[in-house]
Amino acid sequence: MSKITFRNNDPIFYRSLKEKVNTYFSQTKVSQKGGFQLLLKSSILTVSAISIYITLVFFTPGVLVSLLLCALFGFNLAFIGFNIMHEGGHGSFSKYKWLNDISAYSLNALGGTIFFWKQRHNIEHHTYTNIDGLDHDIDIRFMRMHPEQPRASYHRFQHMYWVLLYGLSYIVWVLYQDFEKYFRINNDPTQKKLSQKEHLIFWGTKFLYVGIYLVIPILMVGWLSAILGFLVAALVCGFTLSMVFQLAHVVEGTHFPEPDATSNKIEKEWAIHQITTTANFATKSKLASWFLGGLNFQVEHHLFPGISHIHYPHINKIVKETCKEFNITYLEHKSMATAFMSHLVHLRKLGLS
Repeated sequence: MSKITFRNNDPIFYRSLKEKVNTYFSQTKVSQKGGFQLLLKSSILTVSAISIYITLVFFTPGVLVSLLLCALFGFNLAFIGFNIMHEGGHGSFSKYKWLNDISAYSLNALGGTIFFWKQRHNIEHHTYTNIDGLDHDIDIRFMRMHPEQPRASYHRFQHMYWVLLYGLSYIVWVLYQDFEKYFRINNDPTQKKLSQKEHLIFWGTKFLYVGIYLVIPILMVGWLSAILGFLVAALVCGFTLSMVFQLAHVVEGTHFPEPDATSNKIEKEWAIHQITTTANFATKSKLASWFLGGLNFQVEHHLFPGISHIHYPHINKIVKETCKEFNITYLEHKSMATAFMSHLVHLRKLGLS
């Protein structure tokens, strides 16, 4: 697909919005980054994950307690992804680049590869949100997420089997897709190559991941318990990661625009495109915001990815006010439950027609 552009020749909406947001930060004199508040939360999540791992591997409790801890470990890994890796990957964790880099590379500790993630998420997803063929977050094998995607007979059941695919997504990502991308990039002269440092990081962290998440547990508790524990944690992590991002983009009311066939342009300025393809959920829940790293404020995140999520509740008011001023529909679900139901309805509709 050739390059798609937006009608950004006169982005009056985004210009007005940025001016208001910049005024907010200049008047409050606070940093746009996460700072101590995010550092404290990240420390809690990191210590929690390490503590659960040590308990499971070296002080293994009974079966039921272990299964519960494995599930909590899966949630914990997802929350680290939302709060530490995601912010570091966008450079919003701290005003210090080295701290952003360390935070971003926490993805490698979770089994992923930050080099690939930045290309797929920061560039493709954040630029071409909900555009078929360019936003790979809506390109899920055996699922029809976009009206322009071809429909197969099995799609009529996708509102039922999605649970399994979302759960498996994390395992497929870290143990298959990363390697697929690695070898494809090495053999494709048009792709940005990994530096020698990134090659070493890729293989080093993959070996460490297998060692920490599989080999050591197998040696300590036996292969059956270790594999079962890994599967529980991985399925919970994958389901959590998938659900948060799907509730933000693949629900009723979000747009799935197609570029003009002649000009290859999206007939909106980029910022308006982000609002029409994105939805918030549960923004009144401080608990959800804490654990999800503010990704329930997905509209604000897409408009200002370089600003830490700790500021999204304040920016949310400014964005809503500006949308009302420009007569732009702002989509928001009051709870995760209503967003979840909207997602299921969307999947069912696309599976049937």
